[in-house]
Amino acid sequence: MQNSRTDQPRRAHPGRAPRFARQGTGSPIPPVVRLGAPRPGWRDIYHAFLVQPWGVFLGILVALYLLLNLAFAVLYTLDPHAVANARPGALLDALFFSLETMSTVGYGELYPADLYGHSVVSLEIVVGALIIPLVTGLMIAKFTLPTARVLFSRYAVVNRFEGVPTLMFRVANMRNNQIIEARMKLTLLRDAESPEGHRYRRMFDLPLARENSPFFALSWTVMHPIDDASPFNGMSAEDCRAEAMQLVAILTGIDGTTSSIVYARHGYAPADIQFGRVFADVVQVQEDGTVEIDFRHFDATRPEAAPA
Repeated sequence: MQNSRTDQPRRAHPGRAPRFARQGTGSPIPPVVRLGAPRPGWRDIYHAFLVQPWGVFLGILVALYLLLNLAFAVLYTLDPHAVANARPGALLDALFFSLETMSTVGYGELYPADLYGHSVVSLEIVVGALIIPLVTGLMIAKFTLPTARVLFSRYAVVNRFEGVPTLMFRVANMRNNQIIEARMKLTLLRDAESPEGHRYRRMFDLPLARENSPFFALSWTVMHPIDDASPFNGMSAEDCRAEAMQLVAILTGIDGTTSSIVYARHGYAPADIQFGRVFADVVQVQEDGTVEIDFRHFDATRPEAAPA
């Protein structure tokens, strides 16, 4: 077991667990306000585009493309004779001409008619030759970004397994392939206070009964035995809430189809950790050997049976 220290500001309500915003695949990430941080500027624009949802990503690209063409359309309207067969000062005609020019599609009816028109067209062609490959590259990079479709159970449970109190949660591979050399890492975060009165966030790497799977194709119940060395030893649901505990699970492996490294992460807040409950069975083997997984009950739990 390892631990590390990170600075953590004092909470406004020491006896109440903070509310967390869900981010990514369900990891409870507290809202962070960065004060005095240097502005990234244009250096992180590539990453900023890739992390956007597809709807936002496409919306931004379309909006930028239309704004750029609108800017060139305004330039064309500055000279009433710049575009042949266009109505003088007609922004709509100039916009259509700009769209045709940047996409290198010319229908012959509108064309540059003087030196100013040829100059603006030349500039737009150069800009289009630079912008369109960049946009295409962003589309390909986002479309081919390696991702894992891994389902984490909504709750983690604590019950006795083979006579030992054990923390458990379930994961399932939602694709019809395998994740090769899958590895799970589980980290516990909890508030702590030094003898000098300094509050900080402490991290513990929790040992698992099995950390690796040679091939992850169906489901996997991840287990952390709660022994005397475990930070969970002697803890209750009230203790988890009082110390604002968080569990962060990270799964990494190699996609069996693309050979790319993929990962998935999930977090469990104190309200997501159920004591004295077990997971409902979801895996059944039919008579013909077919394995069935019932995802309708993947998050279902029931009370732990009393020991005999």
